[in-house]
Amino acid sequence: MIEINDKRDCSGCTACASICPVKCIEMKSDEEGFVYPVVDKSRCINCGLCEKTCPIINRKADAKIEPRAYACINNNLAVRMNSSSGGVFSLLAENILQNDGVVFGASFDENFVVRHTFVEREEDLNKLRVSKYVQSDMGEMFKKAKEFLDADRKVLFTGTACQIAGLKSFLKRDYENLFTQDLICHGVPSPLVWKKYLELKGLEDCESISFRKKLENKKRGAFYAKFKNGEEYVKSPYPSEPMIRIFLLNKCLRLSCHACVFKTITRQSDVTLADFWGINSVLPEINDKKGVSLVLIQSEKGQKLFDEIKSEMTYKEVNFKHAIIHNKMYYKSALKNPVRTRFFRDLQNLPFKKVMGRYGWGLL
Repeated sequence: MIEINDKRDCSGCTACASICPVKCIEMKSDEEGFVYPVVDKSRCINCGLCEKTCPIINRKADAKIEPRAYACINNNLAVRMNSSSGGVFSLLAENILQNDGVVFGASFDENFVVRHTFVEREEDLNKLRVSKYVQSDMGEMFKKAKEFLDADRKVLFTGTACQIAGLKSFLKRDYENLFTQDLICHGVPSPLVWKKYLELKGLEDCESISFRKKLENKKRGAFYAKFKNGEEYVKSPYPSEPMIRIFLLNKCLRLSCHACVFKTITRQSDVTLADFWGINSVLPEINDKKGVSLVLIQSEKGQKLFDEIKSEMTYKEVNFKHAIIHNKMYYKSALKNPVRTRFFRDLQNLPFKKVMGRYGWGLL
C-alpha cells in the first residue's frame, strides 16, 4: 500500500486514491492544509495498484529533447485582457469545445476554494481562465476525464506538471483523444492559508477574485476583488498583496514543490504554457504590454493542436534556451524559504492576523 514517509515525495495528485479498486484511500489535509493519501488498512486488499500508479515512485525518464518554443498573442484582445498572459489557453480550449470536447482546469467554487472542474461550453471558459495561486482540489476529476475519454469525447486536461503526470499514470494507456496542457509552475500554496486569508480580508462574500488582473492603468496587474455590493478592492502591483508575497517568497508552498521531479526539459504534457517573462530581451517587437504567452510544444499531438489555432494568433518561433532564460521555474524547484517551518508552526499557534503581520507585511 502507499505510504508517505517523506512529504517531499507526494505532490497530492490523487492518482493513488483514484485508482484504488476498493476506495480505501482518502486524500486528507494535514496541519499545513495540503492533502496526502491515508489508507484504511482494514479495507486494503494489497493489490499494489496505488504504488504502481504513483507518478513520483514510477517517474518517467526525461527524454531531453528540447521542445519547440513560440511567443504568442491571442488576436482577440478582449479574451487576452481577461487572461493572465497572452490568451493561448482560450484558443486551445475553444478548439476542443468546438469539436464536441471537454476542458478540465482549475476554478473557484462559490466559496473561492480552488477546485478542478470541467466545462463543455465556450461561455463557461471564463471559470478556467487566469492564474489561481493555490493548490487545486482534484476530487474525482481523473475518473471523470476517463469517462469522457472512454465515451470517445475529446478531452483537454490542464493543470500543473505533477497533475498531468498523475492523470497519465492513472489512465494507464495513451488516448488519441486526450490533449494535455501544463504550465510553468512556481509552486502551490496551501489551501488552508488561502482560506484563512479570505476570512482575514473579508473576501468570502466577493463576487469575483483575481490574483493577477489586467487593468488599463496598472502596468504589472493587480490583486483584484469585486464585492457583491459593487465595491472593489485593488492592490497593485499584485506581488505587493501579502498572500502573493508569501507565495512568491516560498513561505507557504507544498514540500514537494521544493524537490519537484517534474521540472524536466521534456514534460508529459502535449503543450506547456507560461507568461513570456523576458520578452523584451528576446522579441521586443511583439510586446504591447498586454500579455504574451510562452508556448512550448512537447509532442506531435501538441504541434497539431497548435497548428489548428495559429491562424487566430500573432506568433513567432523562438530559440528554446532564449525563451526560458527568464523562466527558470521551468527546470528549477522553488528554494525552500528558511522561515517556512516557522511560518507553519505559527499558523497553528497564533492568530492568523499576527502570522500575516509577521510574514506577509513584516520583514521575515
